[in-house]
Amino acid sequence: MGGETMDFGIFNLMGSREADKPAAQVFGEVAEQTKLADELGYTISWFAEHHFSNYCLCASPLMMVAHCASITQKIRLATAVVVLPLYNPARLVAEIATADALSNGRLLLGIGAGYQPYEFERFGVDLAQNLEMTNEFSDILDLAFSRDFFSYNGKHYQMPETHIPVRTVQKPLPIYVAGHTQAMFRAAARHGYRVLTSGRVGGTQLLAEQYADIVAAFGAENVPVSRAHVAVNRFAHISGSREEGMRFAENARYQSRLSSSLRRRQEVMQGTVLVDVPFPDEPLLETIHDNLLIGDVETVAEKLVAEIRAGKPVHVCFSFKVGNTPHKAAMRSMELMIGEVKPRVEKALGPLAQVAVEQA
Repeated sequence: MGGETMDFGIFNLMGSREADKPAAQVFGEVAEQTKLADELGYTISWFAEHHFSNYCLCASPLMMVAHCASITQKIRLATAVVVLPLYNPARLVAEIATADALSNGRLLLGIGAGYQPYEFERFGVDLAQNLEMTNEFSDILDLAFSRDFFSYNGKHYQMPETHIPVRTVQKPLPIYVAGHTQAMFRAAARHGYRVLTSGRVGGTQLLAEQYADIVAAFGAENVPVSRAHVAVNRFAHISGSREEGMRFAENARYQSRLSSSLRRRQEVMQGTVLVDVPFPDEPLLETIHDNLLIGDVETVAEKLVAEIRAGKPVHVCFSFKVGNTPHKAAMRSMELMIGEVKPRVEKALGPLAQVAVEQA
């Protein structure tokens, strides 16, 4: 948490639990939440990418970045993530630079290797090669943005002498790697990238374990962990109603079930909609409720302080709109998080605002 202020953002998966809800409405609500986030003082709005299922309707987070750049002023707009092996590098590099130019330097580029066999099969890409491909793609990104001409000759990608005429506003462009593995964290350290991770439906213990993994990975590459700029994505819902809180916990469980079944190639479709089936070692709904940032303002502030101490993030982004959580309820949580929870968190952490820096 460099500096004295806690850095908060919003995370947009853009799933569609209600099969009859038009995609235009899903995207419209996300744009509205991003506009509100900008007005409220959130620092980043993150957009996910997935394909071929209602788990996430957004096939191109860079399109969301470009759209939201035109309706916001200050908020950074971030991809979470661009799944590199599913793209052609020559095209993607230019589109990344275009998004940064259109937003006048507000793009944060989150990249990932992908994990869903269902997606890779339909793109004709071998998931077993995803880490190798991501490493090569990262080399290309580093070259394309740092010199006028570059060429590349790898196992998966070959490019003759190439010039990308559109340049990023930011030099260097901040890049985040999403993942939960030592391999991904070490790659981030090697490339000078930042780390984006998710506490999923776990609590403080999981966040502490993840932070230990990041420290170990950056240590193994002899890179100070402060360079990881750790960003953590958390489910959050602020309400005094136990019933509403449990409903949100169920939505978070639903989302986690879909993600888990897609990861394991166990997805079940009913018509065009994914069915949520329990995942291995799934915690009880009560436990999920207690692990997540769910409750009234005081409760959420208390939980968040514990999470920041455990996971030492410099940035926390919140998933407020999950499953069929009503749009209005998500907007209300956004307002309470920054208006009521944030001051309490800053008060509780006090000099701990430097905790991540001191750890480095």
